[in-house]
Amino acid sequence: MDWRDQGTLLSVRKHGETSAIIEVFTATHGRHAGVVRGGTSRKIAPILQPGAQLDLAWRARLEDHIGSFTVEPVKSRAAAVMDDRAALAGLNAMTALLAFALPEREAHPRLYARSLAMFDLLGQSPAWPVAYLQWELALLEELGFGLDLSACAVTGGRDDLAFVSPRSGRAVSAEGAGEWADRLLPLPPELLGVVTPDLAGLPDALRTTGHFLRHGLAHSLGDKPLPEARARLVDRLARRV
Repeated sequence: MDWRDQGTLLSVRKHGETSAIIEVFTATHGRHAGVVRGGTSRKIAPILQPGAQLDLAWRARLEDHIGSFTVEPVKSRAAAVMDDRAALAGLNAMTALLAFALPEREAHPRLYARSLAMFDLLGQSPAWPVAYLQWELALLEELGFGLDLSACAVTGGRDDLAFVSPRSGRAVSAEGAGEWADRLLPLPPELLGVVTPDLAGLPDALRTTGHFLRHGLAHSLGDKPLPEARARLVDRLARRV
């Protein structure tokens, strides 16, 4: 069994004395693991950095075996954001969430394309945190926990949307919320993709997506805790606002 593809490196861990086990995200083979022989060597180890884009050849005797990778570098993303701590935290949060959330060997080509674009945007624009927020929404949507922010769940109107129902994930207007407003999650403009001058609503927006990542996605995976890398990113972005 063998295939060749490009993919983004999500995680790497030592295996034995000289090898490494890596997880990658590819368009046609999804999240896929394999052994890299000599992965701890001076030649290969610098290539195996989370976020790196790799040319991959996978081979195994049987399809359900972990198999082995040979790798060639295409792009090193960590080096591009090393001087921007927030962007580096964004890269680490993305790779950790993808490794955490994606089913093994299940293709998600739309999310893959969206993720590549987001990886390459990190640190390149002051508005990248809003794009990252939209990426979290895309991750939730792809895995069956999407939010519906198009209209108020109570009135059906599209104006004055101010909250999100923590149960249904649907938008609620200020009028529709009424006395229940304090039980709802915030819906700041950034959650709708609006780039405000100071991104003041970003912490609240990340609190809302975090609720569905924890109580929807993570709950479906056996209530595993979300990766710490996301909490570190949220903390760093909150200090920038």
